Amino acid sequence: MNTKILLVEDDADFGMILKQYLELEDFEVTWFQNPEDVVPVLNSDFPYHIGILDIMMPVMDGFSLAKLILKQKTSFPLLFLTAKNQKIDRLTGLKIGADDYLAKPCDPEELILRIRNILKRTAAITHETQMKVGDYMLDAEKLLLIHPNGNTRLTIREKDLLIYLLKHNKQLIKRDDILNDLWETNDYFTGRSLDVFISKLRKYLIYDSALKIASVRGIGFEVDFGVPK
Repeated sequence: MNTKILLVEDDADFGMILKQYLELEDFEVTWFQNPEDVVPVLNSDFPYHIGILDIMMPVMDGFSLAKLILKQKTSFPLLFLTAKNQKIDRLTGLKIGADDYLAKPCDPEELILRIRNILKRTAAITHETQMKVGDYMLDAEKLLLIHPNGNTRLTIREKDLLIYLLKHNKQLIKRDDILNDLWETNDYFTGRSLDVFISKLRKYLIYDSALKIASVRGIGFEVDFGVPK
């Protein structure tokens, strides 16, 4: 079965080039120039495996569309395209729940590589699907962090990072190791995205004061999730 891609790009020339290149790589692409046309599709079967959204679009920007998509399809993988290549765009997308971003004009081969990496992470479910995290229970398959005070739906990236931290419990973890192991790259923007995700995990784990993800200046993070119960 071919991977089905939702492509939302208002630029006719660029959208057509992307669509044709992706189809040459055996992806099945549905291209929307108007992001508002995607909204009715959200209430249908929504057969797509990944979405590629331009950020700067008239009427509705990519961030607004992403919020609507993730409200209906919580764990849907998203890759943002930005022509501006500005930090605010990237961090906003990551906070919304994006899996990756790429500046336009983008190298088609790099785009393909990032798509395949996202899909590989999406398909990879840990052998142990339920794990204790202090007073919480992580259901990796359902992307749920479960607690008596309420459940939190995680993105795939948040789930992967939490499992990574669990595997390195009571250890000092280097930032470079996390970035290379999970992001497969290490630059300024991936470093900032890691900080965003660490901050979000700390908020999610607030109901158990014994759980610690401490920043160690110049090195990385020291994790203490206690002794598994």
